[in-house]
Amino acid sequence: MHKRTALAPFGGATKPDRAPLRIAVAWVLLMLMAPAPTHPQPAAAVETEVEITIDNFTFTPAVITIEPGTIVKWLNRDDIPHMVVAKSLTFKSKALDTDDSFLHKFNEVGEVDYFCSLHPHMTGRVIVRPRSG
Repeated sequence: MHKRTALAPFGGATKPDRAPLRIAVAWVLLMLMAPAPTHPQPAAAVETEVEITIDNFTFTPAVITIEPGTIVKWLNRDDIPHMVVAKSLTFKSKALDTDDSFLHKFNEVGEVDYFCSLHPHMTGRVIVRPRSG
């Protein structure tokens, strides 16, 4: 009878076959190195910015209606300084020279009256209403 010779795994080694163990270790290492699964994130809200110009001693528009989270930008187009101050004193700009701007984000629902502290006859109002829908 002819005796069969088993081929030794991995270049002639006569030790027991460790291929299944190597595959398992490689699989575990791959799982550990793989990035964690991501869960869908809600779409980030896009911030809205609204501009109010300051020109000829007026705020234009004098009254605006916005939603919570909106940023209002006051831009001085006048050739003299102005300031933007909430009557409630919740915000106050520095003196804005020509082409300077001031930003404020409105998060709370309600009405905010404001004025120029250098020229108190200049007034405006921001109305913040809840999102519809």
